Amino acid sequence: MTKAIILTKQQWQEIANSIADNYPRSVSLIRNRMKEKLGFTVREHQEWIKESGYDGYGNYVETIHLDFYNEPKKTMFLLKYSEIIGKTKT
Repeated sequence: MTKAIILTKQQWQEIANSIADNYPRSVSLIRNRMKEKLGFTVREHQEWIKESGYDGYGNYVETIHLDFYNEPKKTMFLLKYSEIIGKTKT
């Protein structure tokens, strides 16, 4: 397994919409089909970010991690969706 690609929820939503347009519905709904066809699985991740100077105060930051199992498919994913991944948060 290669290093995960970390996306914001907004980036993932745009990519998921593109996947839904270009692949059968089963690819995005069934984890094994996604791994087989696209080379990755999706994992939602929450990280607690503490505010500086305070104990216990902070916020959760939610991100999407794409765990790739195939290096060539990861490269193709990056080429195809680099414009979306390169966008900054709005």
